[in-house]
Amino acid sequence: MAQVTNRRLAMTLFSSDACPRCHMVRIVLAEKGINYDVQPVDFSDPPEDLIDLNPYNEVPTLVDRDLVLYQHQVIMEYLDERFPHPPLMPVDPVSRGRNRLMLYRIERDWYSLADKINNGAADVDEARKHLRDSLVSASPIFDSKPFFMSDELSLIDCAIMPLLWRLPHYGIQIPANAKPLLKYMEHMFKRNTFKASLSDVEREMRA
Repeated sequence: MAQVTNRRLAMTLFSSDACPRCHMVRIVLAEKGINYDVQPVDFSDPPEDLIDLNPYNEVPTLVDRDLVLYQHQVIMEYLDERFPHPPLMPVDPVSRGRNRLMLYRIERDWYSLADKINNGAADVDEARKHLRDSLVSASPIFDSKPFFMSDELSLIDCAIMPLLWRLPHYGIQIPANAKPLLKYMEHMFKRNTFKASLSDVEREMRA
């Protein structure tokens, strides 16, 4: 493993073009203005480096010189600490704890349903309805601040954006009466950093 990491001079992200959790990390990298190499991963023929670096053979996997990290939230928080400007997490422990709890809820409440839809689970129609209804019911929250419950962009926004971008791909249409959510989506998707984070496959999801 040391031989693999030592020959890497730049930060490398092993990433799948369609994976929303990889997309989260790419958004953070874009927001931070970090130069990195992308190693595309096709799981029908995974690169040998990934098998050597990550015991779970999964993405995203980040290599920063001799450091190898996996699990998207671990990577996102590392990048925020390693490159502190602009900050994407609050400074005080109480607010950081609240943000981490919200990231956990987004993963458990929304991405668990998105995974069912994406994987074609038996209850896919029910999952699609629950995800749509949950997003619509949360719409007023997006009206309180420029970003998700914050005056500044945070890791929470970085986690939400890939999900919202994929809604047409999931067969979900947000109704016109959910105006705050629709306005938030329009605002976030216009960001140059968000556009820079998209893979070709992701761009085609809203072509």
